[in-house]
Amino acid sequence: MEQRLLLQSELASRWRISPRTLERWRVAGEGPQFCKIGGRITYREADVMAYEAEQLRQVTTGIPKR
Repeated sequence: MEQRLLLQSELASRWRISPRTLERWRVAGEGPQFCKIGGRITYREADVMAYEAEQLRQVTTGIPKR
């Protein structure tokens, strides 16, 4: 089964954030898992979708309800 890979620019566009934000998140160990092969950064779409699902909240403060 072939995995769809997103480039940093594609993910930044999807989330309407700066590519630099993704770079900062990688350095800080935040954001979705990524692959680095030969200096090229890609994100597996399945990992992006899992990260998005983890970010679902019902309230903006306190402990998220699950």
